Amino acid sequence: MLNFKSVPSSACEFRFIHSSGPGGQHVNKTATAVELRVEIELLSLNAYASHRLHMQQAKRISKEGILVIQASSHRSQLKNRQEALDRVDDFIKEAKARAKTRIATQPTLSSKHKRVDKKKKHASTKKQRQRPDWER
Repeated sequence: MLNFKSVPSSACEFRFIHSSGPGGQHVNKTATAVELRVEIELLSLNAYASHRLHMQQAKRISKEGILVIQASSHRSQLKNRQEALDRVDDFIKEAKARAKTRIATQPTLSSKHKRVDKKKKHASTKKQRQRPDWER
């Protein structure tokens, strides 16, 4: 059966269309591809998660605030429905996850010395590539 994890069924609207791809004559007779339309406002996301979802899935979200997902990789309509729901769940989880903040650190004394030594070596290598100065 369909597994609605974090998407309420009231926010979902399924449309079924003819699918391209494998299936032979079966493809021409049945509408197995799924177009899932989800109203983002009905997902009850906080402002941060809603904003991140809009930023991450900008190409899939219409001006009316509807997230559109298409799934047609399976020959079964039920599997395509479940795949579309799973994708929406993944998008929501990704949007809710907070990005880790970077903790600024100071370079160690040894790394500073290594950097300076590397710069000196590079400078001497470039100095040796120059034409010799015969006037001295």
